[in-house]
Amino acid sequence: MINVLLVDDHELVRTGIRKILDEVKGLKVIGEACTGEEAVQFCRKTEPDVVLMDMNMPGIGGLEATKKIIRYAPDVKVIVLTVYTEDPIPTKVMQIGAAGYLTKGTGSDEMVTAIRAVHSGQRYITNSVAQQIALNQFKSPDENPFNLLSERELQIMLMITRGEKVPDISEQLMLSTKTINSYRYRMFEKLNVSNDVELTHLAIRHGMLKTEKL
Repeated sequence: MINVLLVDDHELVRTGIRKILDEVKGLKVIGEACTGEEAVQFCRKTEPDVVLMDMNMPGIGGLEATKKIIRYAPDVKVIVLTVYTEDPIPTKVMQIGAAGYLTKGTGSDEMVTAIRAVHSGQRYITNSVAQQIALNQFKSPDENPFNLLSERELQIMLMITRGEKVPDISEQLMLSTKTINSYRYRMFEKLNVSNDVELTHLAIRHGMLKTEKL
């Protein structure tokens, strides 16, 4: 039996995925979480075999939650299930140790295939994203300046562009406001923007800012 944790801030999404997985022999949903923090706490107390992790959630978000789960519960396999399709997000997610990457346009059969694959020790990336990652090595940074960002800068960028303020980001990531601002200004320099509004516009232009669809 493969025990699965569902992590998404939309209850309707979790309900739909649970209904799909409950009908699959050999899979069992043992828990749900609506924030990254809840997912990390669950995995530290009750280790699921596989986590289906959303990226864009309140709080620390899916990127930081994935990183913490891999650190605290290394036997847990994390599959990111998200609307984000544009690099560098998939590449960063896989670099921190995620076992799989699926988009929310993925069919139920492929989701089940991915769960079984990562549980058996393989890594799984949905085909469209895998092709993009492969082709990205031939692109110059000018084509997508977000490729220049470090993992932490990318995480803070995602939090800023969904409207979170520096003090809130500081509290959620357990870093000082001075440290958050240092990452923020370094990010501004790399992206050649001067404020959060310009950053958000640039993120939209390069597909880094997505609206979750139920």
